[in-house]
Amino acid sequence: MRIASYNRAMKIISDKITGTILAMAGGRSPWGGSKGGGDDKGPEGAEEATGDKPAPEGDAPAEAPKGPRNPWGSAGETPPRRSANIEDIFRARNAKSGGGGSGGGGGAGGNFPRMPERGDGKSWLPVMLGGAALVWLFFGTTHMIGPKEEGIVSTFGKYSRTITPGVSLTLPWPIQQVDVEEVTKTQRETIPDGDSEKLMLTSDQNLIDLSYQVRWNIKNLKLYKYQLDDPRGTIREVAEAAMRASVAEIPLNGVMGGTGRARIEDAVSRRMQSILDAYRSGVLVQGVEIKKADPPEKVKPAFQQVTAAQQDAQRDLSNAQAWAQQLTARAQGDAAAFDKVYEQYKLAPAVTRRRMYYETMERVLSANDKVIVESGGVTSYLPLPEVRRKQAQTPPTSSTQGAQ
Repeated sequence: MRIASYNRAMKIISDKITGTILAMAGGRSPWGGSKGGGDDKGPEGAEEATGDKPAPEGDAPAEAPKGPRNPWGSAGETPPRRSANIEDIFRARNAKSGGGGSGGGGGAGGNFPRMPERGDGKSWLPVMLGGAALVWLFFGTTHMIGPKEEGIVSTFGKYSRTITPGVSLTLPWPIQQVDVEEVTKTQRETIPDGDSEKLMLTSDQNLIDLSYQVRWNIKNLKLYKYQLDDPRGTIREVAEAAMRASVAEIPLNGVMGGTGRARIEDAVSRRMQSILDAYRSGVLVQGVEIKKADPPEKVKPAFQQVTAAQQDAQRDLSNAQAWAQQLTARAQGDAAAFDKVYEQYKLAPAVTRRRMYYETMERVLSANDKVIVESGGVTSYLPLPEVRRKQAQTPPTSSTQGAQ
């Protein structure tokens, strides 16, 4: 009973191991059986696969065991058959699938792809790997830097050196890495972004909406890459701080036009460069340009009315100044003429007095109505100017026309 139980346990273990090996070998039994445990033989024959020899012709054939033979059987049972090694299993599968050589083979889902072979029967794989390595070395160690660029070489992430325009050689990645940047390119930052409002306080306590642009480029690539965490963000924040400080020194009218705007732009550039140099940012500020300087949107109608009133006042002031200049010029001319007359008067006083009397009477009487009075039976008053005016106003009558 113990022997029978032992044999059954061994058979169960053998079946489990056989199923595992069959799954690994693609369903073919290394002892010559099929998946179902029969005595089917593979394409090369079970005897070749297992190494067994046929029985001699003179001997009676032994009874074939049912199912796969137990290689762990006891000494009294049928002698175990030699198990096939892994090379025999894959050789049998290659023969079944029609492949061979080192490039063939099969798996659980089908055949492995075969690599192309050279004329001498060797594989192209080493040549392909060598070519890929050469390409990787060439592109990983040779770097072409443009005329407006510079490159930062880092060894395992640590700064090593800065390469200038031209061809440079480095160690391949991942040992060394090259980061190329355009250092002479003028970059622009527009503040604020889009149509948003940026209000600032002037020196006369007025609010103004400003929009401006900052032009800059890289001065030191090493500092630009390693000193600041966010260079662009830092430039924008420094520009806004410098602009607020500069606008606070100029009144509203100066910010909106005239020489005040030029003063603000120059002051912002100087302040920005001073702060960025203190940060060791490696940035060069090329200039600042104010794009828009308008009042806040909510007070724009009132501001327009104030501006119109200021323009009217300025126009009236200009007219008054022009009239004053004309009067001054006329007075100066009269004074110059009087000086000339006085010089003549000192030379001949009597003649000059008479001449001045005649000129004065002529100027006065030419603008008045004249009355001629004669004595001796003539009307003492003859309003000749009034008669002349009436004649000019009265149209000629028809009788008068007929008499003519």
